[in-house]
Amino acid sequence: MSPNFYYILHVVSILVLTAYTFYAFAGPAETRKRVMMVTGIASLLALIGGFGLQAKLNYGFPGWLIVKMVCWLGLSALAGMGYKRRGAVGTLSVVALVLVVVAVFMVYTKPF
Repeated sequence: MSPNFYYILHVVSILVLTAYTFYAFAGPAETRKRVMMVTGIASLLALIGGFGLQAKLNYGFPGWLIVKMVCWLGLSALAGMGYKRRGAVGTLSVVALVLVVVAVFMVYTKPF
């Protein structure tokens, strides 16, 4: 498959993962099962798209990619935490926003 396919898959799945994570912070408890399924599938597709893109573009394993993986792992965990810790939703929202900003910064600047 072409790098464009992996790029689109990665970006769209990250957008869906981010959107449903913030929905988990605000949604009612009845939506938990569906939201967790969508975030899990989006997280898996983001991983496949990211590593497919890495393999196609021969990036190797630079430091910025490790930072992006930590951000992906953190964002993937936040939807479940949002349902369990309703009192900390404000803090979790800030953490999610910081993780997304750091990941975007890493991919466009590639500092290390």
